[in-house]
Amino acid sequence: MQEIINRVDWQKQELLPVIVQDNDTNEVLMMAYMNEEALELSLKTKFAHYFSRSKQRIWKKGESSGHTQEILSFFIDCDNDTLLIKINQKGVACHTGRKSCFFTELQSGKITSEVEVNTQTAYGVIDTLYHTIQERKNADPTTSWTAKLLNKGENTILKKVVEEAGEYCFAHKDNDQSEMVYEAADLTYHMLVALASKNISPDRIKQELSRRFGISGIAEKNARKD
Repeated sequence: MQEIINRVDWQKQELLPVIVQDNDTNEVLMMAYMNEEALELSLKTKFAHYFSRSKQRIWKKGESSGHTQEILSFFIDCDNDTLLIKINQKGVACHTGRKSCFFTELQSGKITSEVEVNTQTAYGVIDTLYHTIQERKNADPTTSWTAKLLNKGENTILKKVVEEAGEYCFAHKDNDQSEMVYEAADLTYHMLVALASKNISPDRIKQELSRRFGISGIAEKNARKD
């Protein structure tokens, strides 16, 4: 196994670009990255595992959606720094619910394929919203509030986070539960915009919260001072 993994020229980069191709049609479905551990898992299990740069962790394709990728063959390029895998795709490859991640013409912005699967229930509203915010980075600021926020830059984004946090606090003090829910939703949205501006997936927040389980809050805060 290690001999196979060592065929990759890891000296060039720690993350190996991986082109994912449908075994039957040869359609390119997506591009992702593997580190050494993800490649080893993929070779052992014959199911695609990748390293997510936004989540900063290894993830099995389909771990949330069930849309897994069974790997039938691995090919490495002539420079030993890019991988091509041919797969059987269960469901769809793209988190948007489309068969392939390549559905937008660069020059015209035209969408060339329709959504086949509603992925919101699979990924959850927070992850779906985060991905939607990421997609809005290239939208028209005159028609998209998210694009307008991102276009105006960090100060505007952070001002909205502070503003929405304050509005939630006022609603909380007034003991207005419906207003608390409304303002908490606004705050969550603007926090996700701020995270998306730095390409930080909400999955990393979940990982941090998970890490803190079983740790005393006092001990955790004291550890930050070290």
